[in-house]
Order: sequence, then C-alpha cells, then structure tokens
Amino acid sequence: MTNRLALVLSLMIATAIVVDVVLNGTGNLVFLGKKFYNLIEWIAFWR
Repeated sequence: MTNRLALVLSLMIATAIVVDVVLNGTGNLVFLGKKFYNLIEWIAFWR
C-alpha cells in the first residue's frame, strides 16, 4: 500500500465518521466500537 493510498483511505474513514456523528449523533459509533471490541476479544480467544 502506498502512502497516497493510505492517506486517501484514512481521509475517507475520517469523513465517514464525522458525517455519521453530525447526522446521527454518537450512539451508532459507540455501538460499533463495542461490537468491534467484542470481535477483537473473540479473535484473541482463538489465537
């Protein structure tokens, strides 16, 4: 992955997060964060 591609992807993700927070509040972001944390714990269990 080139630096330019990494920068574009990170800007797209940051923009999506900002748009979600502005339009829907932080409830969805907190929910997804909790689910992602549970996924990481589940994956670590199988390691």
